Amino acid sequence: MSAGETILQGRSIHPGSAEGEALVSRMGISFFGGVDPETGTVMEKGHDLEGRRISGKVLVFPTGKGSTVGSYTLYRMKKAGTAPAAILNAECEPITAVGCILAGIPCIDRLPLDRICSGDFLRIDGTAGRVERGNPGTDTA
Repeated sequence: MSAGETILQGRSIHPGSAEGEALVSRMGISFFGGVDPETGTVMEKGHDLEGRRISGKVLVFPTGKGSTVGSYTLYRMKKAGTAPAAILNAECEPITAVGCILAGIPCIDRLPLDRICSGDFLRIDGTAGRVERGNPGTDTA
């Protein structure tokens, strides 16, 4: 796909814009207990992102899981500077949605995640629910 081409249209969960490198998981993520909020590192044993940092990434995963404390963990991560730049889901459940709203993290769901690969540079328009592939430092307008 060419730079700036709209690759996905989904449902806006929380508005805002972000851009960055995609980090894709095929597994659900629990922010409480599964991610170290001080470092932004996935620490859940056996998770396909175990040991990877999600800080500043466009984090792509099917859906959240775990405790409702996960919402506050996302907020804590935002305050600590370790939160993802944006979150993309196939289906955003309430824990992730509330966390994104509290933390001001753009979030979109109802997306076919198999169209995104780790390492893709993405521009997120959380207000319109749009995801564009691009290159860092280029204007796609």
